Amino acid sequence: MSYIRVDWVKIMSAPKINSAAANANKPRRKKTSGQPLYQQVDNIIRQRLIDNVWKPGEALPSEMQLAAELNVSQGTVRKALNDMVSENLLFRRQGLGTFVSEHTERRALFLYFSIVGNDGSRLLPESRILDCEETDPTPEEFAKLELAEGEKVVRFRRIRFFNEVPTIVEKIALPLEHFPGFGTEVTPPNNLFRFYQSQYGVTVSKAAEHLRAISASGEEAALLGIEEGRPLLEIDRVAKMLDGRPVEWRISHCDNSNYRYVAERG
Repeated sequence: MSYIRVDWVKIMSAPKINSAAANANKPRRKKTSGQPLYQQVDNIIRQRLIDNVWKPGEALPSEMQLAAELNVSQGTVRKALNDMVSENLLFRRQGLGTFVSEHTERRALFLYFSIVGNDGSRLLPESRILDCEETDPTPEEFAKLELAEGEKVVRFRRIRFFNEVPTIVEKIALPLEHFPGFGTEVTPPNNLFRFYQSQYGVTVSKAAEHLRAISASGEEAALLGIEEGRPLLEIDRVAKMLDGRPVEWRISHCDNSNYRYVAERG
């Protein structure tokens, strides 16, 4: 069976810095470990995003403040921020500054959801949870999520609807470590990535997908209102956090009779 691999780097969030405590006579930060200065600044800011120093939607300190705190030039800070803006981790507002990106409905639709109508229309489908449990991982979940021995997962299934028509059956596994109470104390909404970010402080920054054709099982046929054995599109996706660790493994089986997969470049 042949696969198509689709990789995205889409990022969100931004770091916080305590205003200039730097001394004007302090020597400039020097390049270490063979890394350019802007990359060192990039690493510091990314770590602050991981640590939720700045919340989604919040403004970062100015380039001048960051440069003073980190003891580098303003141009070095700007280059690091430009890279993170291009990755969608940050965004700029003219005259207002640089802000941490948020997983909005629009971002979810255009960055992480590739199913569109045959007429090219985009619509984020509605969802209904079928079941949800905290459990031991299967060997495949253990490998996909790069879990440690003894770690558990949250596993749930849901149906997704376009215009009230069931179209996608999904199975999703999450490391329980990052999502305590998920599905038991907290009911997951439709936009999961925004929920991860707002409720648990977990920002999805990139995802890798593999595609293949499969046949609908009897259960899937019943859920989607189609005949057993009908061809479905399988999207096998692993999403990762800002530090590169896997945070979600999702298998989506899509009835693409009226929809198609689109991967945009550039």
